Order: sequence, then structure tokens, then C-alpha cells
Amino acid sequence: MTTDTIISIRNLYKVFGKDPAKAMRLIHQGMSKDELLEKTGHVIGLNNVSLDMERHRIQVVMGLSGSGKSTLIRHINRLIVPTAGQILVDGEDVLQLNPVALRALRRFKISMVFQKFSLFPHRSVFENVGYGLETQGATKSKIKETSMRWINRVGLAGFENHYPGQLSGGMQQRVGLARALATDADILLMDEAFSALDPLIRTEMQDVLLDLQNELQKTIVFITHDLDEALRIGDNIAILRDGEIIQSDDPQNILLKPADAYIADFMKDINRARVLRVRAIMKPLEPLDEGPVVKGTTTIEEALQIFAETSGDKLIITDRQGNRIGRLTVEDMIRGMRRPTAEEIHA
Repeated sequence: MTTDTIISIRNLYKVFGKDPAKAMRLIHQGMSKDELLEKTGHVIGLNNVSLDMERHRIQVVMGLSGSGKSTLIRHINRLIVPTAGQILVDGEDVLQLNPVALRALRRFKISMVFQKFSLFPHRSVFENVGYGLETQGATKSKIKETSMRWINRVGLAGFENHYPGQLSGGMQQRVGLARALATDADILLMDEAFSALDPLIRTEMQDVLLDLQNELQKTIVFITHDLDEALRIGDNIAILRDGEIIQSDDPQNILLKPADAYIADFMKDINRARVLRVRAIMKPLEPLDEGPVVKGTTTIEEALQIFAETSGDKLIITDRQGNRIGRLTVEDMIRGMRRPTAEEIHA
């Protein structure tokens, strides 16, 4: 585990069934997921998953239904106990925590936002947001001050006395997000948090999350089955299939260098111009290079618009601090939008 790693998952297995120990022996002998289910009735939820998650970053875990992504996130705060493996949070083995220490981890270190909101219907917005603070033993004045601050921060000012049944889905999810943030936990687990929302509200909630992350710099583990969402918010994406990680990388690298045909198929319908950043395809800066300056996070689509509005044959790329780090031409962008061939994927 590196100094920047806050969550380290090592060789994690989860087998569902009556005799997981027997199933594990068969898995180690090479039995496939389908064969194990057919012959023993056991299901492999996670199969030798190892993943380090960096502090202050958004780690996306994605995959199709049944891939194991929701099973994985529930291991981090030990809502599910693994069949084998290790889970370290800030170097502490979650599986070795006694009940008191585990409750403290869930109350102070890790918060969770659920797909179905999981709000208390008999509690007002204010009371729902303050629930985590109550479990921490905060004073009434602390609960009031903190809850109202987060209610205002997520755009629900004036709704603090409403009940969940009086709110839209998007507003309910804002309550869930405010409740998780109010505890000031270092780690935020979000399990398909926006998937029940309509597309426009979902995009709005992504904007809210990214805005808050720029300010708060939490460690966020975000589960989704939506590739557009993953590419938009993730600093790193781990793609699961049948309980195994197929590829874990920077989203830009996954677009440019898919690990196999399965990942490439995932990416085939993506509008690369809208999600590929110029930093991923820029060339080294040369001494006499000049031109319009754009940030490395600029998309190809945005860069093409800048080319159309200005003169010159190249753009100068900068990092977040404004340092010049590369150059980009139209030809570079055209090459970047080309999808890799089958030969390149298997190289």
C-alpha cells in the first residue's frame, strides 16, 4: 500500500452458498463461475480482486448487472464479510475490527449513499441529514448548525421541514448526499447513487458531486453501470466482469488502450470527442511552440471549437497550475479519436 492509498483491497473472494470453503478449493483448482454454479450451486461474487484506491480521488467501479460491483463496495465497511482476502482502510484491517471499532469506522470514517435513498420517511429533511451526527453523539447545536449548512450546500434551503414523501427523486438524493457529508467522514461510498434518477437530474447530481469534490477532496468510491457517468466523474475506473477486475486505469488510458475485446466493446459507442481529454493525446512541447492555451482537461470537442475560432496550427496545453506541459495539433486529435484495432488491443 502506497502513502497515497487510503483503501487497499487484496486478493478478495466472496462465495455465496452453503459450503464456501469447498467452493474455494474448486475455484483454486480452476473451476469457472458457470461450472461452479452448475455443479455446486455456489455463486462467485468476487474472484481474487485486488485494488488500491487513492486518497482524495473518485474511484469508480463499474460493470454489468451481476459483475460484483455492489458486492465489492459493501466489503469496504464490512456490510458483507468476505470468504477470503484483506481490506485495509488507512492501513487498518477492517476484518480484524471488533464490534465497537467497526461501529466507529461506520460512524466517523465512512459514510454511504444508497441507490434507493434509504431516508427515514417519518423524519424531516433536517432530521434525516442530522441522523449521522446523532449517532456520533454530537450536541444539538452542532447538529443544527451542521445539518443546515449541508442542506443549504446541496440546494435544499427552505425544504428542511419537508418529509421525503414530499420531495422529488433528485431532491431525496440530495438529502442522502447531505446526510453522508454532514458526518465529515473521510470516505464516501456511493452505490448506484444516481441510477434511479431521470437523465437530466442525474447529470445535475453529477455536477453537484464534482463541485463538492473540488471543494472537499473526499475519497469517493462510486459504483455505476453507466459508462458515460464513469468517464465523466472518475479519476480511476475499475471494470468488473464475473467478479474479476478486467482493467483498472485512468479513464483516458482505458479509452485509448482497452485491455481486451470486452473493454473495447464497452467503449465502442462512446463519443470520444466529448470525453477524451487533450492531456491524454498531447505531444511533448517544443522550444518555439506558441498558440492558444488550454487546460489539459479540455475535451477534443472543445479543443476543435477553439481551433475553429482562432488562428494557428497548434494548441498549448497546461496543467491545473498553469504550467505548459504539451502541444496539440488537429492531426493529433484525429488520431486520438480513432478506435484501436483488434491487433492493437491484443498486442
